[in-house]
Amino acid sequence: MIAPANRLQNVQEYYFSRKLKEVAQMNSQGLDIISLAIGSPDMPPSEQTIQTLCREAQNPNAHGYQPTAGTPELKQAMAKYYARKYGVTLDASSEILPLIGSKEGILHTTLAFVNPGDKVLVPNPGYPTYTSLSRLLGCEVVNYNLREENDWQPDFDELEAMDLTNVRVMWTNYPNMPTGARAQMATYEKLVSFARRHNLLIVNDNPYSTILNREHLSILQVEGAKDVCLEFNSMSKSHNMPGWRVGMIAGRADYIQYILRVKSNIDSGTFRAIQLAAAAAYDNDDAWHEHHNITVYAERRDIAYRIMQALGCTYDEQQVGMFLWGRIPDTIAHAEELTETVLHKARVFITPGFIFGSNGERYIRISLCAKKERMQEALQRINEML
Repeated sequence: MIAPANRLQNVQEYYFSRKLKEVAQMNSQGLDIISLAIGSPDMPPSEQTIQTLCREAQNPNAHGYQPTAGTPELKQAMAKYYARKYGVTLDASSEILPLIGSKEGILHTTLAFVNPGDKVLVPNPGYPTYTSLSRLLGCEVVNYNLREENDWQPDFDELEAMDLTNVRVMWTNYPNMPTGARAQMATYEKLVSFARRHNLLIVNDNPYSTILNREHLSILQVEGAKDVCLEFNSMSKSHNMPGWRVGMIAGRADYIQYILRVKSNIDSGTFRAIQLAAAAAYDNDDAWHEHHNITVYAERRDIAYRIMQALGCTYDEQQVGMFLWGRIPDTIAHAEELTETVLHKARVFITPGFIFGSNGERYIRISLCAKKERMQEALQRINEML
């Protein structure tokens, strides 16, 4: 028997990969599980996006390898989007790199900037991939705390007191997933200052800034941020395109070149029709975004509030993004006790917060990526269970 590589000892199968197999098995038994767990938008992209994909896919000359650095059309569309949404000027040819999703970007950025044995700062709670990919690449993960009493913002006094020797990268994510905490310009300014003092790179993950949120902030708005910061963005959430796998990273031209050096040795670019369709999606009008990113999710969030209330959980109504994060009652020992009860008795799948880190152990997360009617049915099932 061939043994796996030692690096696999540092990671487990992704929680949702494992849990969705269980849910699929339950569905095969006719249990009809309502999933309020995954952040995968259930609405389609704009009509112009789909039409562009279909038209370009019929071009007989569009099926060859594409530039790893992305087509000029897509990069220019990304630059215009950043200028329009965030007021940030980016050179489309040198300061933007399209990605085949943010997970790919996390891998490539870590490979480009962090040596095996170096440290990376990862938020607790935070996106599990920051941790798992760092460990797979032989990096030392150092958690920094996000806490409810501090609005889920970094505690800079605590950060300054940490041993920051050999820290190369600090991952941040605002608007925050899983907590829904809003981006704050004061936090961005402190992060840039912190990075300068300690000679480390901030990588801010920013895919949720348009969801239930009309204040669009970017860490690149801070003066001098490009010297010490990179920023991810993604079309998965904001443009209803999770399966298309189109994201981007923005920052200094030489930093982008470092990442491209890695990326060009791993992939061969995205299908041209997808890139041109993504460019068309960036031209969606404000009415499209208002409906899909604000109105629909606001209606669903109202139902999620009622689900949280039914479960005895408390939550902050100022959250943004496509999830609702809530604290479980003190009478419940662990979040998974609650989520497993809801799954097996009410047939509703919600996420326990422990998968995002120890600071999430007393919390659950409800996704808003389900039709309003299904969310209402989930509420009814939970009420009947109780």
